[in-house]
Amino acid sequence: MQVLQLSPRIVLNLSVVGLIFIALTACRTNDVDAELPKLEPTIQLQSSAFAADTSIPSEYTCDGEDRSPPLSWDAVPSEAQSLILIADDPDAPGGTFVHWVLYDLSPQTLQLPGGVTPVTQGPQQSVQGKNSFGKIGYRGPCPPSGTHRYFFKIYALDQKIEIEPGAKKNKVLLAAKEHIIATGELMGRYSR
Repeated sequence: MQVLQLSPRIVLNLSVVGLIFIALTACRTNDVDAELPKLEPTIQLQSSAFAADTSIPSEYTCDGEDRSPPLSWDAVPSEAQSLILIADDPDAPGGTFVHWVLYDLSPQTLQLPGGVTPVTQGPQQSVQGKNSFGKIGYRGPCPPSGTHRYFFKIYALDQKIEIEPGAKKNKVLLAAKEHIIATGELMGRYSR
């Protein structure tokens, strides 16, 4: 049996390639969005501050007052027991960047005013989680350069998830994924 001898340089290059592969695979599997049920959006999510696929006013970004935009929705299924609201940026250089996590919102709630206070106990007995800035509550678009897309997503669940305040997006969605019965989405853009 012949043993293949590799030079130290080839071994180093193979090790680097292996580490890059592991890092890319880990990044790809860290976002729970791909694991969620593929439901046709039925909840109509909208904002009085901007229309779908248009520019988000700077008031709701890091260049302005950095406050959450007003949001409203309809068509929540009657069997829904709670709602989740997530805002994120899939165009961020390091992967999806989370701007807002709000969960266990009452299904009777059909709107949120602009400027929701960034505290763990949110409106209508909801709970707020941590965004990618490491803070509780909403932090607005703040792209390093270019135009990014910002998705506001709503999920109706057949139960409350009842996890501690300050949870991150992936923990919230992992707890919710088997209980999502309806979804909705609003996408806005912001450029710097």
